[in-house]
Amino acid sequence: MSVLPVFELPDAITGASADRALGTALIDAWLTHGVFRLAISPAQRVLVAAALRESRRFFHHPLAYKKRHVNDLTYSGYIAPDEEPAPSARGLPETFAVGKDVPADDQRALSRWPCHGPVPWPGASYRRSMRALLTDVESQGERLLALIALGLGLEDPSALNALTHDGWHHMRVLRFPPVHSVAGYGPGPGVGSDSGTGFGYGRRSAADPGIGSPLDHGLLTITAQDDAGGIWVRPPAAGKPPHTTGPHEPGSSAEWTLTPPVPSALTVLPGPVLHLLTSGHLPSTPHRVQLADHDRHVISYIHEPNFQALVQPLRHTRGDRDPLATDEDRRVHYGTHVTSMLMRCYPERLTTRRLREDGGLARLARLRAGAGLD
Repeated sequence: MSVLPVFELPDAITGASADRALGTALIDAWLTHGVFRLAISPAQRVLVAAALRESRRFFHHPLAYKKRHVNDLTYSGYIAPDEEPAPSARGLPETFAVGKDVPADDQRALSRWPCHGPVPWPGASYRRSMRALLTDVESQGERLLALIALGLGLEDPSALNALTHDGWHHMRVLRFPPVHSVAGYGPGPGVGSDSGTGFGYGRRSAADPGIGSPLDHGLLTITAQDDAGGIWVRPPAAGKPPHTTGPHEPGSSAEWTLTPPVPSALTVLPGPVLHLLTSGHLPSTPHRVQLADHDRHVISYIHEPNFQALVQPLRHTRGDRDPLATDEDRRVHYGTHVTSMLMRCYPERLTTRRLREDGGLARLARLRAGAGLD
């Protein structure tokens, strides 16, 4: 594959000509490669290393211990391999989901907003390391959004940041088993993915090309990986329609390109919300993980809108007098979107059962109406 560009983020985005040029370069990199790298400082490398170290420590515990770290208020916590929503993923990764950590005495939790509650942390050291990394990457996500707004031709660099105030950001901390421990797992990235929104897995049989997991659902996916490498992406193809979040047509492995790990950089992909906002101008990039000779650890951060945000396409992004004009017929209440997706992915999880049995869907409908949709 061609060499991926590596960008450095300025400390602040002012809307200066240099910011606009950088924003345009970020978008051009996505449209060419589907992904770019983001340089990180030595201090940030320490945060990544600490989080990966805590990930290894937690996943090394017995299954019974890991399964204790769940609750029925939130989808945060441990997700066993057999809970993965994608059939080809079951039995492969195990996950600790770090969702929005809402204290039990927060008014939203007391009012039983769907998915709102504390993260069932496995310990203070794990909590400190993951919170520190999440806070740092959140700052990067906010600056990236400001640059992207400028690259899209918007006058106000904070135009997209308005969606992410008190955003529903989360991390998926994943461990993938060594390739020799998975029966039927074949080489290469596989040839199919059901979406551009999540991790897929190498082919397990000739009849099973592998499918992606529909769990990267925000504006940006920012990923740190260990030295095992193996994240593959499918960049936009010149002269072809952009990838969508629907069924993915069969293709050859040559359409997928490997993004090897670089210790001093993270990888950044556009997510489905950017696809919606730009009416497909920035397509969501399909991506998947290839197993290695030993355990692989990946931390995938998703930069998301506020739970109560209304997400809708920008009618125009370049050269229009009113670039923030929107299409009201395609508005999406983000909290409804993310709750529905999680319930669909984890139908037997304690949180899903509580939402169904305890009036959670009625409360969600009231929140949606309060946000302006009925």
